[in-house]
Amino acid sequence: MDKSHGPIFLLICVGFMCHVAHTALMEKLADFKICADKDCSYVISVAKALEDYVASDCRYINLRRGQMIYVFSKLKPVEGAGVFWSGSVYGERYVDQMGVIGYFPRNYVNETHVFQKKTVEMPTTDMDFFCA
Repeated sequence: MDKSHGPIFLLICVGFMCHVAHTALMEKLADFKICADKDCSYVISVAKALEDYVASDCRYINLRRGQMIYVFSKLKPVEGAGVFWSGSVYGERYVDQMGVIGYFPRNYVNETHVFQKKTVEMPTTDMDFFCA
């Protein structure tokens, strides 16, 4: 390898290792989810946050009271587990969080409008709970 390429190669390797160090496969919250389509790419509904919620890890999103959330999936909990939905926050005041999809407890929101009444139940995958 040319000596002039050595530092560049080293920087690329260090950058890759730093990226890998900040990712994690987290415990699955459920084995099944409900979505509007087979790819979970369409919004099922819109919900409004009833109170603030602080995310406990990278799988979750923070909610602020009054904030609107687009709901993309609803996890089907195993017996005794909490009910979580996944979604993305919406609103001009929350531009820093727009587009970030994560889980939140269902009891922190009120579903205000259902777009898709016909839904699809499908198994969750490890990637549904992957943190980057």
